[in-house]
Amino acid sequence: QVTLVESGGGLVQPGGSLRLSCAASGSIASFGTMGWYRQAPGKQRELVARITGGRTTYVDSVKGRFTISRDNAKKAVYLQMNSLKPEDTAVYYCNSYPPRENYWGQGTQVTVSS
Repeated sequence: QVTLVESGGGLVQPGGSLRLSCAASGSIASFGTMGWYRQAPGKQRELVARITGGRTTYVDSVKGRFTISRDNAKKAVYLQMNSLKPEDTAVYYCNSYPPRENYWGQGTQVTVSS
């Protein structure tokens, strides 16, 4: 069993940046693909970005603005978010891809507002 803990969220103005971190209590090397997900109020959780080895994939709405990375040695996954927009407001979670139900953490709140 691996516990995933997200951090780095906060309140930021439109156009600002945040870097989210996901710390794992155990090895993530065997997970293969890791992903960042988000859930906005009243909406379903969606996959934002995923990473397999050095290969990354993004949902169209964040392409060119978000960058996912991982450090297996540090058991961590990161999401650099630039040029943030109000529509990026959501709770952000990390998990494997496909997600494992018992690995969902508390997430970290990102609020983009002036």
